[in-house]
Amino acid sequence: MAVALPAVTLPAVVEELLSEMAAAVRESARIPDEHLLSLKFVFGSSAVQALDLVDRQSITLISSPSGRRVYQVLGSSGKTYTCLASCHYCSCPAFAFSVLRKSDSLLCKHLLAVYLSQVMRTCQQLSVSDKQLTDILLTEKKEAA
Repeated sequence: MAVALPAVTLPAVVEELLSEMAAAVRESARIPDEHLLSLKFVFGSSAVQALDLVDRQSITLISSPSGRRVYQVLGSSGKTYTCLASCHYCSCPAFAFSVLRKSDSLLCKHLLAVYLSQVMRTCQQLSVSDKQLTDILLTEKKEAA
């Protein structure tokens, strides 16, 4: 008998805010100011930094034929970070420290930028082979070690 694991989810307020932002983008192709203010209230300065990453088109969705999907975000420092939206993970040091270790942030700016780029439909797309995607992930792991 298989045990169903609970899905990893964001707090309801964040899910609702992203959902409302996506609806607004579908209707008017822009995010209303009140949603941007809510974003800044929930995420602080990370919201502005994440929006800057989205504006600079720094987010790329990399997908493979097997259906695996990872995001790469070119950070403001010039370093590329790998994000897994399905489990709310980023390879950056801020995620490890502020989100996982101290629990004083919900997300890092890179992961927030991934979610915002999904909402705003501005994510760049790259299709690679399964082997190439594996190589990307292994390279990331080696750099982190």
